[in-house]
Amino acid sequence: MITPNRRLLYLAPAALLILFSDSCSRTAKVEAEVPKSSDAPTVAVAQATTEDLSHDLVLTAEFRPFQEVDLMAKVAGYVKTISVDVGDRVKQGQLLAILEIPEMADDRARAQAGVDRSQAEVTRAKDQLQQAQSSHDIAHLSYTRLDSVSKQKQGLVAQQEIDDAHGKDLVAEAQISAAKSNMAAAEEQVHVNEAELQRIKTMFDYTRVTAPFAGIVTKRYADTGSMIQAGTASSSQAMPLVKLSENSLLRLILPVPESAVPTVHIGQQVEVRVPTMNRTFPGRVARFSDKVTMATRTMDTEVDVPNADLLLIPGMYAEVHLTLDRRKRVLTIPVAAIDLGSDASSAQVVVITSDNHVEIRKVQLGLETATKVEVRSGLQEGDLVVIGNRSGLQPGQEVRPKLTTMSPSSPA
Repeated sequence: MITPNRRLLYLAPAALLILFSDSCSRTAKVEAEVPKSSDAPTVAVAQATTEDLSHDLVLTAEFRPFQEVDLMAKVAGYVKTISVDVGDRVKQGQLLAILEIPEMADDRARAQAGVDRSQAEVTRAKDQLQQAQSSHDIAHLSYTRLDSVSKQKQGLVAQQEIDDAHGKDLVAEAQISAAKSNMAAAEEQVHVNEAELQRIKTMFDYTRVTAPFAGIVTKRYADTGSMIQAGTASSSQAMPLVKLSENSLLRLILPVPESAVPTVHIGQQVEVRVPTMNRTFPGRVARFSDKVTMATRTMDTEVDVPNADLLLIPGMYAEVHLTLDRRKRVLTIPVAAIDLGSDASSAQVVVITSDNHVEIRKVQLGLETATKVEVRSGLQEGDLVVIGNRSGLQPGQEVRPKLTTMSPSSPA
């Protein structure tokens, strides 16, 4: 039989167990109602940083020689010698080929003979002038003496004799004038013949074909013994000797869009990337047409690229990075963090505060590149902005930021 005291001993542990269970359930319930920081969502963020930004326009063009010409012969003849071939580097003024024109040597000899004959005519005219002057001196002296005697002693000398002497004096004076004219004509003929001789010598010099500028022979058309026609405008069948290209300086002709035309100026430095070589070379805007083509709405702009080592070859394709705008030391954030507003200059971003809470903030934007955008107001350096999905975030919500490093914008 169980006594009352023993019954109490059995009931006491059970009561304690019930009270302990009830207390534990209440504690668990209270703890469940308090959110833990470990339950906050993780969001990808990026840091607002200060850096240089540039807006580049990438255009593709083909390298062309700075100068390229088909060397023609000024006179017709046979190729006597040709001393260059494809790939040869030549200097300005270097002899490339010699033409053989036998009849031109005869023309030069004939012209030289004409000069010699005209010079002999000048010598003969000088002798005639001297003779005429001597005759005039005698005639004039005779007339002067007779006239003087007649004045001193009238009637001593007949007037007819004085008149004859005066006439001879005038005739001798006229002969001097005629001799001077003959000598002048002979001298002019010398000039004419010398000019003809110089013309033939100039044409004869064209038998020596020289390089008009330093470059590379890219094609050879003729061989020794080839008949070359004179390369005049009316000779459509004329064959050139060689093709010469100046490759130490190359040019790129870029079709710059109308929207970018105001940013192009002479002397502007650009980067020229050659994909086949995986290298970048410096270039400079040297000239532009200053006219927008109606069909394409572009302006031809030429970029000069130095090529002293001849690493670049005409015909290669190149990408030119044309800087349209550049900003130094500006506050930037990734483009992925921007939610555009009513206009392109205003937007909003989701900022994570220092206590890891969400804040919506309006910002003013500036220059934008492919990956970064300039922030003119609304943020400070070091602020964290959300770059991931922001649709489920609410202002004041606690989150766990995870810093993500974005690749920097490409340099100008």
